Amino acid sequence: MKFIDQAIIRVEAGRGGDGCMSFRREKYVPRGGPDGGDGGAGGSVYLIADEGRNTLMDFRYERLFRAQNGGNGMGRQCSGRAGEDLLIRVPVGTVVYDTATEESLGDLTKSGERLLVARGGRFGLGNMNFKSSTNRAPRKTTKGEPGEARELRLELRLLADVGVVGMPNAGKSSLIRAVSAARPKVADYPFSTLHPSLGVVRTGPDQSFVIADIPGIIEGAAEGAGLGIQFLRHVQRTRLLLHLLDASDVDPGRDPAREFKTVQNELKKYSRELSRRERWLVLNKIDLLPPSARKTRCRRIAKDAGWKGPVHAVSALTGEGCMELMRKVQTYLEQSGRIEKERTS
Repeated sequence: MKFIDQAIIRVEAGRGGDGCMSFRREKYVPRGGPDGGDGGAGGSVYLIADEGRNTLMDFRYERLFRAQNGGNGMGRQCSGRAGEDLLIRVPVGTVVYDTATEESLGDLTKSGERLLVARGGRFGLGNMNFKSSTNRAPRKTTKGEPGEARELRLELRLLADVGVVGMPNAGKSSLIRAVSAARPKVADYPFSTLHPSLGVVRTGPDQSFVIADIPGIIEGAAEGAGLGIQFLRHVQRTRLLLHLLDASDVDPGRDPAREFKTVQNELKKYSRELSRRERWLVLNKIDLLPPSARKTRCRRIAKDAGWKGPVHAVSALTGEGCMELMRKVQTYLEQSGRIEKERTS
């Protein structure tokens, strides 16, 4: 299934039913009086998070959603039927914006969570509501009000604990394959993954986390170059970023330090908060280096990149160092989770 992470739809809530003007006329009920009932309320439109969906593809073909109108009121003080609410199922992790105001209406992060996006119209009043001691035969009713109508932009942001970022062909997809059951496409020629891949990393019987391969970021991505910001948004929910670099020296024209700074600058342009997110440097493809040269090569790349933190060397192809890195990630996530709970409690 093709991965679609953004869609624009129009939602229209139902109109409220009109109030009824009616008078009770029965043989043995003199001066029966007004008995026109109220209309029914219009149906509202809700978005509901569904863990069984992982793409917004359905909204490429169906973009207009209308809730049911309320029924008109009737005589004998009978109210009109209320319009049925419309439930639109979207993937967990969907963020909803009003395109007219760019206001964020909500963020659906839990399965079953609902978000009201268009309220149904108020019902009209029947003439029985307007009777009084001075007006015993009112001929006044009100019409039902129209429901809300909105154009919405839906954005799907992956719910992953860890995001893997880097230039195209750094080996992000290979790393996902090496540490999880996910099987993103990999090849022995340069190309960029066209959609994110999620994998569950299991580091123990009851220990696991979700890792996301974010498609290659190139220079100008924050302004929309290449795949652009359509995938940068997916790293916003992650608690940890693994910045992957190709540490091999098979291509003398490549400069890993420059590639590091390119990705770092794009993250900063897109979101300063994101650029300050906890990030680890991971040097991949060490299997292409002689064992005696690996430490020197890794140290030089980190120095040229201006990186002062720890450096993790792995080979996604052979699996060397991969699970050791994942266990360290698991420990960090558990510790940071405890700290976050202590802050909020």
